[in-house]
Amino acid sequence: MDDSLPRCPWAKAEPEIGYHDREWGVPHHGEHELFELLVLEGAQAGLSWTTILRKREGYRRAFDGFDPALVARYDAARIEELVVNPAIVRHRGKIGSAIANAAAFLEVQRAFGSFDAYLWAFVDGTPIVTRRSGAEDPPARTELSDRISADLRKRGFTFVGSTIVYAYLQATGVVDDHRAACFRATATFAASTA
Repeated sequence: MDDSLPRCPWAKAEPEIGYHDREWGVPHHGEHELFELLVLEGAQAGLSWTTILRKREGYRRAFDGFDPALVARYDAARIEELVVNPAIVRHRGKIGSAIANAAAFLEVQRAFGSFDAYLWAFVDGTPIVTRRSGAEDPPARTELSDRISADLRKRGFTFVGSTIVYAYLQATGVVDDHRAACFRATATFAASTA
């Protein structure tokens, strides 16, 4: 990794740099990836993204590789195991949310053929690309994240407020908010503006 590359200001050290350089803003279409990022973004609420990235492998082990069909079947005993697992954020509400969201995720797959088809339909399959300059930060939420958040809640998802959903859209590449000066800004997958 080249530490001299210009990056978005939040990517200052590992594990953020690796995540920024390889994943953030890159379109994701795999069902397990989409579910993983949904769980991780919900787990991040009130915590730093650094904390979640450092626990990511622990989450992958604890949540069966983010297979929503397996996670949706977790019972009370499994929840108790997770609540004492130091490899993840041991918040009963967030753990319960991941399980409930797995069931809702499966329902969306049944209704739309895949969660990928559902999510990307909100942008007609084309990422929203912004290129802010200077010190302007991306918004915490947008009309798009408001709309998706409301639809997810209607479908039974939890920990999907508009701010969490906007971070999810950035994580999945539905929105690419790399700064104009960032080296990743030239590695976009679509060209549109917000």
